[in-house]
Amino acid sequence: MNWSTRAVALAGAATHRHSRWAPAVAATPRHLFVPRWWERGSDGWELHDGPSDPNRWLDAAYRDTSLVTRVGPLHADYATEADRPHGRPTSSATLPSLVVGMFQHARVDDGDRLLDVGTGSGYGAALAARRLSDEQVTSVDVDLYLTEIARKRVSEAGVAPTLDTFDATGDLPYDPASFDRIVATVSVRTIPAGWLRVLRPGGRLVTTIAGTSLLVTAEKDQDGGATGRVEWDRAGFMHARHGDDYPPGATVRLAKAAELDGDEVTRGPYPVVDVANAWDLASMLDIETPGIEHEYREDGEQRVALMAHADGSWARATATGNERPTVHQGGPRRLWDALDKVRDYWLSHGELPVRGARVDIMPDGRTFLGRGKWQAELS
Repeated sequence: MNWSTRAVALAGAATHRHSRWAPAVAATPRHLFVPRWWERGSDGWELHDGPSDPNRWLDAAYRDTSLVTRVGPLHADYATEADRPHGRPTSSATLPSLVVGMFQHARVDDGDRLLDVGTGSGYGAALAARRLSDEQVTSVDVDLYLTEIARKRVSEAGVAPTLDTFDATGDLPYDPASFDRIVATVSVRTIPAGWLRVLRPGGRLVTTIAGTSLLVTAEKDQDGGATGRVEWDRAGFMHARHGDDYPPGATVRLAKAAELDGDEVTRGPYPVVDVANAWDLASMLDIETPGIEHEYREDGEQRVALMAHADGSWARATATGNERPTVHQGGPRRLWDALDKVRDYWLSHGELPVRGARVDIMPDGRTFLGRGKWQAELS
């Protein structure tokens, strides 16, 4: 199977020719890490088997795109063609340019010891081990199957980083100051205190804030905390999970939001927006009002946006085209009002303060953002 030419082309797409990551991408057989994957279909997720269609397999594996490998608790490796899961993705082979971008934000140097949080398919750990060495790279994941199969596949790819299985948001079984760099390709809400303990003073961590597209870089201070910033780049990763799947409930809550009349019906001042795909808007809203789930539908000119929260709050905005929407809301909080407050700020100030904000991380992991007069604590 002639994969090497495609890997060289992928290196050109995922990074630039003078990058020290380019040779690692060009020399790593990505198809080995995604022999089977899921794609969304009209009736749930549809399974694709690489070896049964080698050309399609190579086309998919060497595109700069993410490939979903696990939906809910069902990994593509042991699924059947009849399976049509409807859950959320729980693991993937992240698009190579984003993996490389996270390593570049970490400013990984030749002698650095790297902790890669979120093994997933194992492709990122393989790139790091090829760029550095096996001894310098440790990768962790909460999922035993992922680390076991990744160990087999990185070996087939010719590298052997350390792969461990545990919840990396808790205590880590490593000595203090074991790592020079920590890169997470899963998102967290606050920075785990365990990361700070195993990061050396002056070491650098890179992660994303769960529920947002905010990419955080920070360097460890002498007091055990860390100081950094929200980068201008955007990145999105799956939430760090603590078990086999994410907690259920979002689908039911959003379905109720689609049907209820609500306690309050108003006219909104702004057009209906697909919040989840308006990355800056969604990020600011999730910092101000964490935990909202979103759904957006279009039927011709008819636009509907749904919002729901685990506390029982919900909202539904409906409009034709860009007309002012009719907004139904219920529960203890008015979620659409919270969204309109963020949009008011954006129009008044010309930007949202969260991107580019300063990040202050306490030794216990409490995380604060600030820019100008705006401040927020992550929760």
